[in-house]
Amino acid sequence: MASADFTLRSRPLTLAYQIPAGRTRRFWEGLREGKVYATRCPKCRKTYFPPAADCPNCLTPEMDWIELSGEAEIEAFTRIETQPASFQEQKPYTVAIGRMKSGVKVLAWLVDAELKDIRVGMKARLTTRVMPDGEPTYVFVPAA
Repeated sequence: MASADFTLRSRPLTLAYQIPAGRTRRFWEGLREGKVYATRCPKCRKTYFPPAADCPNCLTPEMDWIELSGEAEIEAFTRIETQPASFQEQKPYTVAIGRMKSGVKVLAWLVDAELKDIRVGMKARLTTRVMPDGEPTYVFVPAA
């Protein structure tokens, strides 16, 4: 059996995302307005973030929009030193899971904080930011 000579090569990877926004359009509009929205099912009262167009629990298509207060407590975090292909241009960054005042959990980048200062239990604020490409997003920042 002949041995194969494999050489690992680096190739550029271009990703294009097409996000259907129809029934979650309010979320995307809210980011542009500086607001972060979740959805709440009027039947079973479960809250969803990111917003759900239909309730995954009871399957109702009727969802209410709620603005998240921004108040959060960090429950977990990690520092990303080796970025996935779609974030190769980014410097190392921190992502965190925060429990919002409403109880829903949010996964977002944690910015404007030194790694040595980040702790489970720290207070944070969920806010919006405009990315270098001009698109709005949401991030956690340390609470003042």
